[in-house]
Amino acid sequence: MEFKLRTLSSLRKIEAQIWDGLANPLGQPYNPFVSHGFLLALEQSGSATARTGWAASHLVLEEGDAITGLAPCYLKSNSMGEYVFDHGWADAFHRAGGSYYPKLQVSVPFTPATGPRLLAATANRKAALARGLVAITEKLGASSAHMTFVPEQDWQVADDRWLRRNDLQFHWYNNEFQSFDNFLGSLSSGKRKNIRKERRIVAENGISFELVTGNALQEMHWDHFFAFYMDTGSRKWGKPYLTRQFFSLINQSMKDQILLVLAKREGRFVAGALNFIGGDTLYGRNWGCVEDHPFLHFETCYYQAVDFAILRGLKVVEAGAQGEHKLARGYLPVKTCSLHHFAHKGLSRAVGEYLEQERMAIEANQQELAEHSPFKNVERE
Repeated sequence: MEFKLRTLSSLRKIEAQIWDGLANPLGQPYNPFVSHGFLLALEQSGSATARTGWAASHLVLEEGDAITGLAPCYLKSNSMGEYVFDHGWADAFHRAGGSYYPKLQVSVPFTPATGPRLLAATANRKAALARGLVAITEKLGASSAHMTFVPEQDWQVADDRWLRRNDLQFHWYNNEFQSFDNFLGSLSSGKRKNIRKERRIVAENGISFELVTGNALQEMHWDHFFAFYMDTGSRKWGKPYLTRQFFSLINQSMKDQILLVLAKREGRFVAGALNFIGGDTLYGRNWGCVEDHPFLHFETCYYQAVDFAILRGLKVVEAGAQGEHKLARGYLPVKTCSLHHFAHKGLSRAVGEYLEQERMAIEANQQELAEHSPFKNVERE
């Protein structure tokens, strides 16, 4: 049967059941970020819209009357909120007389977490989506298409018109630990002592924690967290991406997939970290604070996440982009992947040569970091 392609300008134009059936099929670990509820909340809240540089152009693959493939796509007028940085490519192309924007972005806005991008049940349908992305890049008049934080089963089906880029993140792996102390016992003596010291100092500063999920989540929790998010985000980025309404919407549609870690001192909340619960992974996403205390960030974002993952039997904690400081806290270097297609042959050739060198540097950096593993006599690929 022939494949047909079309695009959607809004998640409202497709039923949640159809989208979620392809994004999170039965038998596969659940990924909260490609769910209809998460992506629709970004759109409805005004966080990811044409006004903010994210014009929805979701790709739909059809066979007869059936939708058999999807890809979350956005026509971008900037490179903000992507976490795979291509500003240098855009600048070089502009100086050469080209127009880098608009470009097509296949991703989850503001979310540096690996997950399915070609939402289909079979490899040939995934390959058809990848070919379709090249076709609609030309149809939309975009300079390029970019699939970011792509899992292996997606990048393997892409043809040689797509260039591969690697980077590193730091993930914590649950080696069937029964408790946080059990995890600490797997670390080298120096790292174990350091983590215990950091946790002790946080406690000695009178800081306690509330972990809130499911029906316990209330609007007042989001009011506090949004204040933390805006305060810290404004200092780091200038203008935070997510609106207050976004948090209310995800609370309505996916509260059971949310873990909010709130730090309290002297009767008031002072910091918080937003996590999403996947099928086998806890994803750390946003954090903020209104008081600075030593090691508060590490405790709120890393150690509380590990505690929760052990309690729930989750296999992995992904604590977001970058951060070599995570290595000393039990998080190991892991390669991430993105794919890039350029309509302009000269730009494609130049970027391809750059990426070949960058991949070798990433490989060398990962090996060097692995040699400084915090674990006792443990090797990991």
